[in-house]
Amino acid sequence: MTEICTLYGAPFSLYTGKARSYLIKQGIPYRELIPKTAHFRNNVLPTVHRTMMPTLELPDNAFIQDSTVIIDYFENQPGITSTLPDTPKQKIIALLFDVIGSEGLLRPAMHYRWNFKEDNDDFMEQCFCTMVPSGIDDPLAQAKKGMDRMRGAAVAFGVKPELFSVIETAYEELLDLLDEHFLQIPYLLGGRPSIGDFGLIAPFYGHLSRDPYPSMIMKKRALRVFRWTERMNRPGMDIGEFEDYPGAFLADDEIPETLKPVLKLLSEDFVPETMAAAECINKWLEKSNPQPGTPVERGVGLGEFEFRGVKIQALAQPYRFFLLTRMQKAFAGLDKTGQETVRALFDELDLTQLLSININRAVMRHDHLEVWD
Repeated sequence: MTEICTLYGAPFSLYTGKARSYLIKQGIPYRELIPKTAHFRNNVLPTVHRTMMPTLELPDNAFIQDSTVIIDYFENQPGITSTLPDTPKQKIIALLFDVIGSEGLLRPAMHYRWNFKEDNDDFMEQCFCTMVPSGIDDPLAQAKKGMDRMRGAAVAFGVKPELFSVIETAYEELLDLLDEHFLQIPYLLGGRPSIGDFGLIAPFYGHLSRDPYPSMIMKKRALRVFRWTERMNRPGMDIGEFEDYPGAFLADDEIPETLKPVLKLLSEDFVPETMAAAECINKWLEKSNPQPGTPVERGVGLGEFEFRGVKIQALAQPYRFFLLTRMQKAFAGLDKTGQETVRALFDELDLTQLLSININRAVMRHDHLEVWD
């Protein structure tokens, strides 16, 4: 593709980071604009219905909203090298990281952005001011209102003072394990990024490597993780420090030994929360019984689960299952031997329940929105 796409997003946007990284790595020409232009208001918004980042405008003036759907579109285009591995274990692990990055790391992303005001607030005020349309008398006041809304959203994701310590401890452990992995391997599954890397970059770029306070932590504690965030935002493979490392996924469907502790740690939080969210959403579905085609809300209640001896209540988000179902369908499409190898790996990493946890109604996409089937 030689014509230029327009990515409506922002540097500090979690989900824009996922789509942007993909466009860079695939060499897809684009320009990035804040979604506040007259063109966006008059031409884009009436079609996509919401000011949600990211939205992509194609050269033919068609629109795609949602980072995952943007990536899906290009994955199916001629001349694009797919970022989804062909082999069973790598394919399912890549799709799992896509879910975990997009939905499973919102707590540390929100905590480290909104609960360190002295370090972050001046920076975030400037970021949010860029979102305010021109002509507003007091853009800073408008920006602060937006920041306050997001602080409220952080609480809904389970970011409460009594949980700060456990959130920070788990995140620091994750940084340490990822740092050890990226010491030895440039990307999650070898010498080039998979769909899992693009999922993981969402919280790790827009929030955790860029906001002042968590950026300082990452640079001091996990420099190689920070280096991976740089690598994910540069064209080509950018793996010079690995000398002659092959720019490919690991051979023979290998899952790196350094990645297994990462997944085992993530399972401690992600599996219980997914189970709690499914239970909460299914109860809501039974009570509400939305008509097919009804737009899906961001959250439909609070799921409760236990993590490291602490009870957490967090927003039950149907979108998590839109992503998780993709992994489950890919697993179902494997042959018997492939399923057995994946199941053995998931058993080893305490992830097996994720192969079957689901909600009673599918989340579909229609007219740029998530809707109930």
